[in-house]
Amino acid sequence: MLALVSSNTGYEGGAVLDTGIASVARVYDYLLGGKDNFAVDRQLGDELKAAFPDSVWISRQNRAFIGRAVTYCAEQGITQFLDIGSGLPTMENVHEVARRVHPDAAVVYVDNDAIALAHANALLATSEGVVAMYGDVREPGKILADVREQGLLDLTKPFVVLLAAILHFITDDEDPIGIVRAFSGAMPSGSYLILTTAHHDAKPEESARAEKMYKRASSPMVTRSKSAIAAYFEGFELAEPGLACTCEWRAPEPPEYDDPADLYGGVGRRP
Repeated sequence: MLALVSSNTGYEGGAVLDTGIASVARVYDYLLGGKDNFAVDRQLGDELKAAFPDSVWISRQNRAFIGRAVTYCAEQGITQFLDIGSGLPTMENVHEVARRVHPDAAVVYVDNDAIALAHANALLATSEGVVAMYGDVREPGKILADVREQGLLDLTKPFVVLLAAILHFITDDEDPIGIVRAFSGAMPSGSYLILTTAHHDAKPEESARAEKMYKRASSPMVTRSKSAIAAYFEGFELAEPGLACTCEWRAPEPPEYDDPADLYGGVGRRP
C-alpha cells in the first residue's frame, strides 16, 4: 500500500486524498478483500458487514457480473472500453477480461479517488493501450472531451461505457439520468452500456439503513426502484435477461441467497 500519511494530499489531475473520511472506492476494496484502504474505510466496512452479512457477497457478485458483461460485449466485437468510477485495481480487471477475447482491446479507467488512480497507473505502466485518468462521473462532457482530445479511444466507433456501482452515489440533484444520457448521446450505433446500481425493492428498510451509514462516506448512497433504474437504459436494447440482479445475470449457477438484496445490472446496446 502507498505510504501516504497526510490528511489532504493533492494529486495530478485534481484527485485529492482525504484519509479522514471513508472513501466509497476504498470501502469497496476492503469488502472485496483488498488492502488499499485506511482505518476509516475498514471501520465503515466492518459496520456494513455486521449490519448486512451478505455485503461481501454482493460486492463479489458485482465484480463477477462485470466480468460476464465485459466478456459478452467483447464477444460482440467491441474492442474499446471506458470504465467510469473504476475504483481500485482488483481481480478480473476490465482490460484483463476484454483482452482474453481481443488481445489489443483498449481500456480507459476513470476515477476521482487519489489512491485508485495511483495504483491503477502503477499497475498499467507496462500495459500499452490501457490508461487511467482523473475524471468525475458528474462531468461526463469533460471525460469524453479528455478521452477524445488525448486520442485514448476512437469515439466515432462503437465502445462500451461502464457505470458499475457508481450511480447510487449520485444524488437526484446531480441528475444521474442526465449523466447517463450525456454518455449515451456520444455513443455511436453498436455501442454498449454496462450498468449496475443499488436498489431498494427487495429490502427497503435495510436499504434505508445502508443509506444512513454512507452519509459518513465520501459520497452519500441513494438506492432507487427498478423502474427508475430501467430508465437509465432508455434508447438502448437490453441484452437478455434484461435488467436483473447481478447474481442472476447470465450466472453459471443459482444465487447463494434465496432473497438477495443484490444490485441490479444490465447491458444495453445502442441501436
